[in-house]
Amino acid sequence: MRYTGPKNRLARREGSDLGLKTVGTKTHSSLLRKINIVPGQHGTSRRRKITDYGIQLRSKQKLKRIFGMTEKQLHIYYDKSIKAKGNTAQHLVQRLESRLDNVIYRLGLSPTRAAARQLVNHGNVLVNGEKVTIPSFQTKIGDVVTLTDTALKIPYITSFAEKKDFILPGWLNRQANSGKVVGKIPLEEFKEDVSMQLVVEFYSR
Repeated sequence: MRYTGPKNRLARREGSDLGLKTVGTKTHSSLLRKINIVPGQHGTSRRRKITDYGIQLRSKQKLKRIFGMTEKQLHIYYDKSIKAKGNTAQHLVQRLESRLDNVIYRLGLSPTRAAARQLVNHGNVLVNGEKVTIPSFQTKIGDVVTLTDTALKIPYITSFAEKKDFILPGWLNRQANSGKVVGKIPLEEFKEDVSMQLVVEFYSR
């Protein structure tokens, strides 16, 4: 089951900004002030030392929360990745980054992956001119992702999509309110604050 509670609580649990809140908002600023305080009654006490297994678990949990996935979804991604030839971590990153909701987010067309997921669920995203309503849809090289006219009438989507200060990954191209997948993401370009090797170690134990 996907977590639907306070998103700042998840980030504080991991001690890291997971990209769940729009940068510049009051809730994001509040998170940054409390990022090192563990949620709960004893949050101000020092974090306990954790075992190697605990470190691996936290890495897996962080990855799951960054991409807004369920435990079952992430495990399926891992199972498919380990069966593929080559580097398991590389395959896992590729599957995560190729998700339609993530591509929309990486293109700078939505402020968060959660917002991108909502756009997809409501039928406001086209892939190669066809409506796709599955956030986990796996995009491939050559796919063109476009926001519908309805999406462009949503004020916060329009204002965010017009921003020029986001960094576009090298495996994507963007023109106005659409973008194209032009390559695969190298493992070394995966910028999230989580060790993919530790995630692989967690599942392979």
